[in-house]
Amino acid sequence: MNIELSVVIPAYNEAQRLPSTLSQVKEYLDAEESNYQIIVVDDGSTDATVSIARQAQVSFPQLQVLENGRNRGKGFSVRSGFLHAGGALVLLTDADLSAPIGEFEKLRSALDGNHGAIGSRALRDSQIFRHQPIFRELSGKIFNVIMRILTGLSFHDTQCGFKLFRREPFLPVFQAQRSDGFAFDVEILYLARKFGLKVVEVPVRWGNVAGSRVGLAAGMKSFIEIVKIVWMHR
Repeated sequence: MNIELSVVIPAYNEAQRLPSTLSQVKEYLDAEESNYQIIVVDDGSTDATVSIARQAQVSFPQLQVLENGRNRGKGFSVRSGFLHAGGALVLLTDADLSAPIGEFEKLRSALDGNHGAIGSRALRDSQIFRHQPIFRELSGKIFNVIMRILTGLSFHDTQCGFKLFRREPFLPVFQAQRSDGFAFDVEILYLARKFGLKVVEVPVRWGNVAGSRVGLAAGMKSFIEIVKIVWMHR
């Protein structure tokens, strides 16, 4: 039987949140989808993330667990998960479910006539029920301005971790993606435009979850990565 939907969850030291995340995703998909798989990609966690995911597999046959072996970066994890996915559609979602899994239907509905749909926190109808710290919101806005200038992309929020793609047309994009850091989202969308794919930005509900590992240093590194991405793919 062909898989209709693959859900890719990159995870790094997510032992505390993963049980609840897997439970919520499974409950939602059992009610809404007839044939799906979930792929947890462990990025060299030093806690019990892998053992918890492996234990869940015993009673959860739709769950696959991939291990990077060492810390390779979120971009590497997402690429690995996508390339192992068997679904006609591939949903990328963060392990903290900052965008609730129930928002999936908004993305799927937006796929009509498009190859991809990305969740956005920055559109008029986006609903932020728990804000990030002020410095992170400000740095995110600055990042978006610089990203738009350097890449020519028109998206208002490339960094929301909730994205849905049609697997077949996006396969060449992920095969060509090289960024392992947090700027991988920009590279995916930059390549999608290069390959002539249509991607729509969709307002979603989103709430900041304490414990995020995206700090100032990672943000500064992402600016450098964008320059490299534009240079490399030109």
